[in-house]
Amino acid sequence: MQGLLGVLVVLAGLIDVEAIMFQLHPNNHKCLVEKVHAKTLVTGEYEVTEFPGQIVDFQVVDQNGHVLANRADAKGHGKFAFTTDKDVTYQLCFASRVQQGQSAMVHDVTLVTKHGVEAKSYEGLADAAKLKPLEMQLKKLEDLSEAIVQNFAYMREREEQMRDTNESTSSRVLYFSVFGMCCLLGLATWQVLYLRRYFKAKKLIE
Repeated sequence: MQGLLGVLVVLAGLIDVEAIMFQLHPNNHKCLVEKVHAKTLVTGEYEVTEFPGQIVDFQVVDQNGHVLANRADAKGHGKFAFTTDKDVTYQLCFASRVQQGQSAMVHDVTLVTKHGVEAKSYEGLADAAKLKPLEMQLKKLEDLSEAIVQNFAYMREREEQMRDTNESTSSRVLYFSVFGMCCLLGLATWQVLYLRRYFKAKKLIE
């Protein structure tokens, strides 16, 4: 059992959990950008300090403009969750609005996001499926292993794409170099022939 828990701790260190704290100034907005793979569960929690007469809106939007989560007047504590259907880059945006004539304060924002396996609620799954603690740990270990395999597959795919790009770039550079050399040789030959005709016309050479 201890060995199993040790493996879980090591594997859990490879899963994305991001926490950030920042300040949001009145009548201003701030966006954070993240990228996740396809079919990835993303969950998050945020906490925003509350001030009378000040409103903070929260929204998650992908690169195509699709709204993945939206909370108007997101003061206090809130949660969000969505699952991606393809590789996507999304923005988590907080926007402050202050009523005219209202004295304004700076909001403190805390945001925690989780991706993939770490975002799943295994306690709720165990209760629903009536799993024993060891069975729940085994299920989590299985999901962690699958997530790591998928990450390695993604990195391998990216490495192949980068290699193909490098090979394509090298080929283009080679062709361009050969073309440039041919142009230089052609220009040099033309100059020699032109000067030879010129000197012959001036009877400087025979």
